[in-house]
Amino acid sequence: MGNDPACTETEDPAMEITQALHRAVQQTPERPATIAGERVRTWAECRDRVARLAGALHALGVGPGDRVAMLSLNSDRYHEYLLAVPWAGGVVTPVNIRWSPAEIAFSLEDAGAAILLVDDTFVPAVPAVLAAAPVVRTVVHCGDGDVPEGMVSFEALVAGHEPVPDARRGGAEPYGIYYTGGTTGTPKGVVLSHANLLASALGTAASGSFMTPGGRLLHAAPMFHLADGAAWVARNVVGGTHVIVPMFTPAGVADAMARHEVTDVLLVPTMIQMLVDAPEAAEADLSSLRNLIYGASPISEAVLERAAKRLPAAEFTQAYGMTELSPVATLFSPADHAVDRLRRSAGRAAPHSEVRIVDKDDREVPRGMVGEIVCRGPHVMLGYWNRPEETATALRGGWMHTGDGGRMDDEGYVYVVDRIKDMIVSGGENVYSVEVENALAKHPDVASCAVIGVPDDEWGERVHAVVVPAAGASPTADALREHVKGLIAGYKAPRTVELRDALPISGAGKILKRELRAEHWQAADRGVS
Repeated sequence: MGNDPACTETEDPAMEITQALHRAVQQTPERPATIAGERVRTWAECRDRVARLAGALHALGVGPGDRVAMLSLNSDRYHEYLLAVPWAGGVVTPVNIRWSPAEIAFSLEDAGAAILLVDDTFVPAVPAVLAAAPVVRTVVHCGDGDVPEGMVSFEALVAGHEPVPDARRGGAEPYGIYYTGGTTGTPKGVVLSHANLLASALGTAASGSFMTPGGRLLHAAPMFHLADGAAWVARNVVGGTHVIVPMFTPAGVADAMARHEVTDVLLVPTMIQMLVDAPEAAEADLSSLRNLIYGASPISEAVLERAAKRLPAAEFTQAYGMTELSPVATLFSPADHAVDRLRRSAGRAAPHSEVRIVDKDDREVPRGMVGEIVCRGPHVMLGYWNRPEETATALRGGWMHTGDGGRMDDEGYVYVVDRIKDMIVSGGENVYSVEVENALAKHPDVASCAVIGVPDDEWGERVHAVVVPAAGASPTADALREHVKGLIAGYKAPRTVELRDALPISGAGKILKRELRAEHWQAADRGVS
């Protein structure tokens, strides 16, 4: 190992995302690192490809701290990208695959990402993205199809460059910039360090019900999303194999679980419902599954019961958090699931996390009283990229202010009861109402509007628009929906629309969204959570 060009010494050892790769090669070099379709690569092969890809990134001009973006469905090459960029000294910038070209371009320009990796699915979007994001100077094709004109081949880069030493970036240095919806209507980049992500991974692993040692993790949730990214880090730390499907489909997930004896999976509740209700799942042998981690949106007890019946060997863990917390704040353990009175809880502070409920003056409130959920610990983000004022506001007093309202009981269980920010979680995706309202307001038939989240059996919440039409206009729901889809990502468009003569207004002239929400949530068996 002493002459291995992928190894180097450092004067200041720190927690590094790439450390797990070095250890895997040392201890289990022939164990599969990734299984993607029929393609299987060992940890030794993975290390060689990562070191070579890092050399290629150097040749393309990537230096310390430079951002490298990826727009792709799940793949083994995504796994290699997540390791090769820090190996080269850069910072990963995963791109939301559900964004419009304008939103993608905004994030690339904002991050200053000069290199973009794109798979076959997103090649058609590249011209529009490049036209709006001149910062991108190189596009790397990381698909299995023919390399489009003007792009560089991922595989040619790997084959054509010698391995380089690991840059050994770690500790408080940035690992990635993860873009999340912004309350001002544009995405904002959450900067997470190596230490942030590793603290969250180690803390969740310490719970004992998050990741099977040496097991197989299925990536069905999108790998650009930090929920799956956190599971990816934890699997690397604990050791084992990544089983990867391009995207979630009930049939594809059931087949991968059965064929590769998957032990662990992270899914959002909508995926769980689709999986357990699918005929393909009913016919597949899913007995290998040991841990199912879920979060991002509420789950009904009915779905949870069906899932437990269909997956009798699996233990269920709910994780609550946000991108800014790398992302786990609290965990609701398998044992907690067996206690009826705790069913609406989001669990207790994870081993690495400290949680409080505070009032508007940041004073901790008595147990049982509703306030804002705030968190402190080594998992709290470095800040928002190029947004010092928003960073200072979110991290005031050394605590991350989540914008979520909640209460805590005498045993430390947290109950999320409302959103202080106007954010809707639909099918595990965050939708900020102001962004949808801005798009709706550009329609000539809309005088005013308000967008809220309302209960939905399939999606947890759905995006619902309340619209006051312009004088003499009668816009249809379909027309408004298509209008919004032309401006922002399709999943953010309202699934339902209602027309009203007026919106409820406070004395200060603000729209009373709480009144609009109450009309829908009072009839449901749960609050916004």
